[in-house]
Amino acid sequence: MNDLVDVQRHGRVLVVAMRREAKRNAINRAMADALDDAFNVMEDDDDIWAGVLTGTETVFSAGSDLTANGDYVTERGGEYGLVRRVRRKPLVAAVEGPAFGGGLELVLACDLVVASTAAWFGLPEVGIGVVPTCGALFRAPRGFPANLARQLVLTGDPIPAQRAYEAGFVNVLCPPGYAGDEGLALATRVTRNAPVALQACMEAMNGLATSEDAAGWTATVAATSRVRESEDGREGVRAFLEKRAPAWTGR
Repeated sequence: MNDLVDVQRHGRVLVVAMRREAKRNAINRAMADALDDAFNVMEDDDDIWAGVLTGTETVFSAGSDLTANGDYVTERGGEYGLVRRVRRKPLVAAVEGPAFGGGLELVLACDLVVASTAAWFGLPEVGIGVVPTCGALFRAPRGFPANLARQLVLTGDPIPAQRAYEAGFVNVLCPPGYAGDEGLALATRVTRNAPVALQACMEAMNGLATSEDAAGWTATVAATSRVRESEDGREGVRAFLEKRAPAWTGR
């Protein structure tokens, strides 16, 4: 799609790889548009029956590029071109290295997860005085046991792939360097099944989740608005960009 996102077809599977490694695959406007284009192809091409989303060998994604100031929303896919997308086809996340913040929210927007033992999952937003805005506040408790989801959100501390696998969030755990291959293998396994049946199952499962998501998005907007109006929220982002420790006031 551009030099930020690589797209390749492997039989019935579309592999979408984020390639902004110098910025830890943080997503800005250009990258969101490229991801959106790729997932449009995945949904609209009848010859594609499943997809894989991956990063590089060292990082999946650090989520939002803070310098983008929230400008990474697309008309069809929402945040990052994926987070609010209505999909009929299964999507596998293949994770090497950290999937932090919006990076974990990208994984939560997928249907199956493959991770290498070098992968980490985390939601560090509270550490800079903000909240997860791309679905984690309601999707994390669905993907992880509730108390583990709360731990991720409230401490900001990441967990290793082994812990996520033991918790049932990761479907396939593999050695470092093999997440892409294993993700493609899992997606290819899915495409051995009848596409009409796959899409019917996806629509049924996603339909149930969508009905719950409406309340989740409302709660997320309320939390985000509260933080944006706070002194701590502004201080946290400033401190992050200035590479210093924040001085919290509780206001």
